[in-house]
Amino acid sequence: MNRLWVKLKRYLRYWYLKIVRIKAPPHSTALGLAVGVFVGCLPVIPFQTVVALSLAFVFKCNKIAAALGTWVSNPVNVPFFYYGLYVVGKFLVPISDVCYDPNQLALADMLKLGWDLVVVMMVGGVVVGIPASLVTYFMSLRFIRMYHDRRAERRRLKRLKRI
Repeated sequence: MNRLWVKLKRYLRYWYLKIVRIKAPPHSTALGLAVGVFVGCLPVIPFQTVVALSLAFVFKCNKIAAALGTWVSNPVNVPFFYYGLYVVGKFLVPISDVCYDPNQLALADMLKLGWDLVVVMMVGGVVVGIPASLVTYFMSLRFIRMYHDRRAERRRLKRLKRI
């Protein structure tokens, strides 16, 4: 169990460093990440990265961060994540003949099951995606600024030692 915890910690640190080291202003990176998380909450599985990059161009934010943000729904958690979107959407949209099938999670497969399922999942995705992207923006903006400030302070101290 301890080894699993160490691996998870290293994996999370790797992605944290990958995001904060992006050479872009903190606002642009945080906004790109938030756009990616929002798109990651939408049930558009084969097109998530394309949609996130398109929105990143529209909002003029970091495209790499947007692509990374879509991994909030990854192949490991997507059946559970989409089921959560289905439950939220079903609660808000009163359509009775819609059923969730974890074997058909791609957008094309959901369209074959009917537009009602797509509408339910999209509503659930938007309702979950908006707060998730807002939280992502503010938290990542704070963490990125903290990282850049600490890095600038270390560089300043290093320059002072050389003098």
